[in-house]
Amino acid sequence: MILLDKAKNNTVVSADNLTKQYNSLTAVNNISFQIKRGERFGFLGPNGAGKTTTIKMLYGMSPLTAGTLEVIGLDVLTQVREIKKRIGVVPQETNLDTELSVIDNLLVYANYFGIPRNIARKRAEELLDFIHLEKRADTMVDALSGGMKRRLLLARALINNPELLILDEPTTGLDPQARHLIWDRLISLREQGVTVVITTHYMDEASTLCDLLVIMDEGKIIAEGSPAELIARYISQEALEIRVIPDQIQKAIDILSPKSESYEAQDETLLFFAPSADKLLKIAEEAKLKIEYMLVRRATLEDVFLKLTGRRLRD
Repeated sequence: MILLDKAKNNTVVSADNLTKQYNSLTAVNNISFQIKRGERFGFLGPNGAGKTTTIKMLYGMSPLTAGTLEVIGLDVLTQVREIKKRIGVVPQETNLDTELSVIDNLLVYANYFGIPRNIARKRAEELLDFIHLEKRADTMVDALSGGMKRRLLLARALINNPELLILDEPTTGLDPQARHLIWDRLISLREQGVTVVITTHYMDEASTLCDLLVIMDEGKIIAEGSPAELIARYISQEALEIRVIPDQIQKAIDILSPKSESYEAQDETLLFFAPSADKLLKIAEEAKLKIEYMLVRRATLEDVFLKLTGRRLRD
């Protein structure tokens, strides 16, 4: 009955008051969210924010402490085996079998799902073509580059035709070419109706891939919305980065901050947000500020992230 209800609501993931504790540490603190079928949903947050712990609960790797969590209409506490049959996971760590070839990694994994050998081989060959590794089918995994291994992890996660694909920082450490290839593959999955959940530290990746985002900090959700909505809500449309001679820093703040929606001081560089950064620059020039550096640009998701979570390093 639950599965039918979720299908009607088009909800793939439903979390209510989700909590995860490790002894005295609360890694995920009473969060609630929903993910709709076909969405590309992202978790952002500094190290230790709770995003990886959250998605590990989605696929049963980490049992929840409190709250409720349903995936594809199934309860993760009692139906995790059924959930795992219908999802795909790309973990942070590269856990491929190094004693097997590229295609054998896929065939062995397909066997876990009871996929017949002839169907598994056809599916594996299609996936290797999908991730541009068709010429490496018989190569041993140890001979692959880091980017190739991440692409193979994506293919492995898709071998069972999952309804939900979960990726934990899938492109960390990859060169731009490998990152963009994975982005292209993930974007194309939307046409197949696959729901995608991703954690990432790359703001451009989140902006490109995600329809909706939540930003987490200290185990809580502190903001949610589309990338464009978050920028409009917390920052503004444009930004002016400006650096003046040291004895004019306060003067610049006094002149430009009243004309801005918000501003930040980054060491010697001042950052002002407004609907039109060009107008701010004109005001600065009319005030005879001695400008050493300036940049007019669009506001970004990274601006939002740093405003909400701060600039201090996290361990």
